[in-house]
Amino acid sequence: MKALTTLVLFTILIPAFSQTRITGKVTDVKGETIPGANVLIKDSYDGTSSGLDGTFSFVTEEQGLQTLIVTFVGYKQFTQQVELSGTVITITATLKEEINQLDGVVISAGSFTAGEEKRRTILKPVDIAMTAGATADIAGALNTLPGTQKVGESGRLFVRGGDGSEARTFIDGMVVLDAYGPAAPNTPSRGRFLPFMFKGTSFSTGGYSAEYGQALSSALVLTSKDKAEMNQTDIGILSVGADVAHTQVWDRASVSGKVQYTNIQPYFGLINQRVDWIKAPESFESSAAYRQQVGKSGMFKFFGNFNQSSFSLFNHDILNPTVKQKFDLTNRYRYGNASYQQALGTWTLRGGASYSYNQNDVRVSENPMGETETGIHTKLVAEHSVSDQFEIRMGSEIIHRDYKSARHNEVLGNSEELSFREMLSATFAEGEYYISNKVVAKAGGRFEYVSLNQSATLSPRLSLAYKPGKQGQFSFAYGSFTQSAQNQYLRFNTQLQPETAQHFILNYQVVTDRKTFRIEAYQKEYRNLVKFNTANPTIISNAGKGNARGIELFWRDSKTIKNVDYWLSYSFLDTRRLYLDYPIAATPTFASAHNFSAVYKHFISKWKSQLGFTYSFSSSRPYYNPNRPASQFHEDRTPAYHDLSANVAYLPKNNLIVYLSCTNLLGRDNIFGYQYSAATNAQGQYESRAVRQAANRFLFVGVFITLSKNKSVNQLPNL
Repeated sequence: MKALTTLVLFTILIPAFSQTRITGKVTDVKGETIPGANVLIKDSYDGTSSGLDGTFSFVTEEQGLQTLIVTFVGYKQFTQQVELSGTVITITATLKEEINQLDGVVISAGSFTAGEEKRRTILKPVDIAMTAGATADIAGALNTLPGTQKVGESGRLFVRGGDGSEARTFIDGMVVLDAYGPAAPNTPSRGRFLPFMFKGTSFSTGGYSAEYGQALSSALVLTSKDKAEMNQTDIGILSVGADVAHTQVWDRASVSGKVQYTNIQPYFGLINQRVDWIKAPESFESSAAYRQQVGKSGMFKFFGNFNQSSFSLFNHDILNPTVKQKFDLTNRYRYGNASYQQALGTWTLRGGASYSYNQNDVRVSENPMGETETGIHTKLVAEHSVSDQFEIRMGSEIIHRDYKSARHNEVLGNSEELSFREMLSATFAEGEYYISNKVVAKAGGRFEYVSLNQSATLSPRLSLAYKPGKQGQFSFAYGSFTQSAQNQYLRFNTQLQPETAQHFILNYQVVTDRKTFRIEAYQKEYRNLVKFNTANPTIISNAGKGNARGIELFWRDSKTIKNVDYWLSYSFLDTRRLYLDYPIAATPTFASAHNFSAVYKHFISKWKSQLGFTYSFSSSRPYYNPNRPASQFHEDRTPAYHDLSANVAYLPKNNLIVYLSCTNLLGRDNIFGYQYSAATNAQGQYESRAVRQAANRFLFVGVFITLSKNKSVNQLPNL
């Protein structure tokens, strides 16, 4: 019996003792840290990437003499022989620039250089979760960055003069057809996906890679997490519901699942609302993620999401508020995403498929109407390092969409149905070349063919970067972008051509240790925008056009003040459009000329707390006043928007968090526009009603508990 026990103990303990931990730091020849460098054991899956301070650490079960490899674009490969024997090994990896000149252009996460990856603004999940006022919503946090603006009645991303439909979301390279949950009229919607699902959130405000299509203004690129590292159970008790999640980890795989129930009714019973709710929003959501390491360098990922939500309310007539109309909505949403990545020598292959299903069942005064959209997206991408100076990327994809809508015709007493089926085929290719240590260029293009209207478009992309000194660098980007017309217009005219936009961007940026300064100017030209006449909105064409120009400033500093991270952003926007039912070219109702945000985060170790404040300002927005002549279209202006929000996270124990968030702390009555009556009053005037927030403030309280063998683990990065 003793022998058997000893054998069992050896079986359990030997793998643990055979693991070797490899730690170290990646720097250049001048001692500057290099974040994002790839560190791995040759011919194995084991490895990691260096952090913002250049350090890395990972565990491997490989044994004996092995080769450690460190790579980063623009530098020579670093290799070192290491003896793996179950101990801790510390490595100092010094990378030499491939081109033998000092101060070369370095493409790194967070900078705005020639590469699409580097022109994005990078936010970690904890940045999004702990940005006051965002309430852990990805779009809410991104709205504090330059190029965006607050559109409080929508909650979506509005980028550089583009409306909310022009910013598209991609998960592991696959497009998400509807990334926002349903919302009541003139109330903000939230993103369907929580930030802690992703290891990084990349947001491009223009000039992005040819890999991403069907986005006129911006690409929100989300990369999901890899295999989890430990078993844990998370429980959340919220002021608006509850959730529970569990993660199970094996040697080369992990699975995570979460269920969440949300019911706003008890909260609305405490806080007065301007919306006449019959049934407050209620939803049930479940999600699952599976990660599997395949061989020595392959990774398979699957993510699935299920959501069902509903609400009902009364809309009141503007002329006679006692006259009301009942509005009911039930939304059913399904999303699945599977992807695989494999390294084959100097090539990397990745591909995936996604499925989307979104159904809105609507009843207006008990008359049924609604819409259903399903989509399948498949993609295959190949990346190849031709040399240390030249990399190429190429691929192809197919997006297939089915759309159906139906509404009850009160006059004819029957149901009217509209539908279309669209298949988009695309190929893309681009190359990135280090011309010298100071200049890098990236060029490519994207070809799309849409079977629905037999349209074919070729969209070129070009980026250049020049680094004259040790830190700052200039960047220029040009790109042509296309996007199919929105469903609400395409269903009436399936021959509508894709809308197009051309981006011209000039940027200067300085990135030092934990500090970033950026100034950027841009010009956008819109063509083939949807245009129709108010008298007959079913007659739709591509006669619309527009433009947008502006300048943006961004400053982030997490070094100067101890335990403090803050950023400041300012955007100036000048935009005009002649589209939809506009009689003349005018500034759209969602656009404000000046936008400013200040975000402050402070960790107080003595109190085991983290405090956050966000101040947002937007100048007045235009709106349509039918009491004015057409020559004064959109000349009226709303009051300016002001919002000061705050949050605090307190850790009474390492695995227990108490979280409190309050938006619009000062209770300002922000007005986003005005609605006008369909008919005139006795004096021959159209009466108006202000579009306001449902309540001046939104208060959120949550208690989050984590159960794990590692007692120091908590949900702070996930809030």
